[in-house]
Amino acid sequence: MYVERLPVPALAGVVRTVWVQRTGDAPYVQRHLPTGGVELHFPVGGRPRLLGPLTAARLELLPARTTLVGVRYRPGAAPPLPVPLDDLVDRHVDLADLWGSRAERLAEACAGSPGRALAVLQARLPRRAVDPLVTEAMRLLMPWHPAGIDSVAGRLALSPSQLRRRCLQAVGVAPKTLQRTLRFQGFLALAQAGAGSPAGLAADAGYADQAHLSRECLRLTGLTPRALLGGSVEKCACGHDHSASYLPFLRDSFKNPPPAVPSLTR
Repeated sequence: MYVERLPVPALAGVVRTVWVQRTGDAPYVQRHLPTGGVELHFPVGGRPRLLGPLTAARLELLPARTTLVGVRYRPGAAPPLPVPLDDLVDRHVDLADLWGSRAERLAEACAGSPGRALAVLQARLPRRAVDPLVTEAMRLLMPWHPAGIDSVAGRLALSPSQLRRRCLQAVGVAPKTLQRTLRFQGFLALAQAGAGSPAGLAADAGYADQAHLSRECLRLTGLTPRALLGGSVEKCACGHDHSASYLPFLRDSFKNPPPAVPSLTR
């Protein structure tokens, strides 16, 4: 079972989505995909972890009968950390190693129902300032704004090396890697909405053609688009509603708003 929803309004500028995931009577292999941001994972009754920015899929074996509460941050909006964000790329780190006793107190406060755990998390998450130039760079790197990195840097009155340095500090990855990730997230958003044919989805997400999409999907996820989406390239068949997570892409891609996001079961 997996259900996600939008964060509370106070976190809307930094958190992309929050979710609850439950495994059944057998262990479950979770394939974490690159999103451009970091994630906080709070297993109810377990030790919380931070998933750093990913450049490729990361597999995790979730034990049977696990309940996981998660927070997915927007690119460039990670929580305060004692180490540079690019040191956490492609890593899954015990949150106590980064936050010490604060992580342990949060984990204790998250005991109980998933709904209560999410409410506590969102009320107590530490904040940090967001780099406005990186936020604007991310907007310019979205799939519906096809642009070269040098062009984006020029529009921000930065040199390409300055843009790269600021992205590494705020996002953890270079601008080109971020652009590739955002483009793939755009494709997943379109597929989640069942927005068209395979070739049409590839073009709308900014790929040169369907073969380009297939190569990037293999590079980022280890799977073909058809395998990743559950047997179809035209529409995601995973059975989960990810409209909260993909809302930033859907809002700019379609005239009509996405369907309402379901409430999490308490």
